[in-house]
Amino acid sequence: MRTALVICVALFAGQAMAADGTDPDWPCIQRKQPHLSLGQMWSGPIPDDRINQLAQDDLIGNLADRLEQRRMPIETAESEIASFADTSDNDGLTALMVAVLERIEPDRTALIRGIARYGRKQVQLARKIEERREAMARLEAAASPDFDAIDAEEEALDWDQRVFVERQKSLTYVCETPVILEQRAFALARAIASHLE
Repeated sequence: MRTALVICVALFAGQAMAADGTDPDWPCIQRKQPHLSLGQMWSGPIPDDRINQLAQDDLIGNLADRLEQRRMPIETAESEIASFADTSDNDGLTALMVAVLERIEPDRTALIRGIARYGRKQVQLARKIEERREAMARLEAAASPDFDAIDAEEEALDWDQRVFVERQKSLTYVCETPVILEQRAFALARAIASHLE
């Protein structure tokens, strides 16, 4: 179990450094990209105040709500965008893209914050495990070892290590979620932009 923990701690530290050396809380292999901007994915017209106001239209907002949902296959989203494009112009399409990003960006940002908290908790748990190991070593090295205290410390250490390893296993899925949202935003942007005149 100790070997597995050492490997997990090394993996965790390596991921944090590889992802972004400026954020020690970031536990993912993927580079941390805290926010998405329209300019990253949109090749169409730059939205002005009028377009931003149009993005608040109920018809556009309802469509954006549906398009954002990951359970909607991208093919279905493309079909809905095409139907919308039949009755819309470049302003409407740009407003739709603004509305989509207004929905995806806050969800993705919240996930990024949650992952950073997750990373901090893993680092704290790794420290706690190391402190438990040191406490066990001191107890075992005592002239008259207290075996009940050693057993209690070992049980607590085993539990903390189990929690750490289980959380580490979940990390791959947790780290993929913002990437999935980012990919969806880009795919929707391409689909919407394909109908621009």
